[in-house]
Amino acid sequence: EAANQLSGALGRLLAIAERYPDLKANQQFARLSDELAGTENRIAVERMRYNDAVREYNAYIKSVPAVVYARAFGFQPQQYFEAPEEAKKVPKVDFGTQGTRQPSPN
Repeated sequence: EAANQLSGALGRLLAIAERYPDLKANQQFARLSDELAGTENRIAVERMRYNDAVREYNAYIKSVPAVVYARAFGFQPQQYFEAPEEAKKVPKVDFGTQGTRQPSPN
C-alpha cells in the first residue's frame, strides 16, 4: 500500500514545482525532492527484487521434481507487483496563502 502511494510521487512533485517556480529555490523543497527521489529509487529496486523472486519461484514450482511437491502442498504461482492506476494519478495541490501556517521560529 505504501509503495502504491509513493509510486509516481516524484513526478507529481516536480509537476507541482513547475506551477510554483518559487518552490524550486526553496532549500526545504530541494531536500524533500531529493529524499523523495531516493525513496522512489529504493522502492523501484525492491519492486524489481520482488518480481525477480516471483519469477524464480514460479519457474521453480513448475520444474521437476518440485512440481510434484508444489501440487501436493498447494503451492500456486504468484502475481508480479504492479502499481494500480489510481496510484499514478496527480493529486490536486494548492500552495496558496489560505490555510497555510507560518513556520515556527527556531
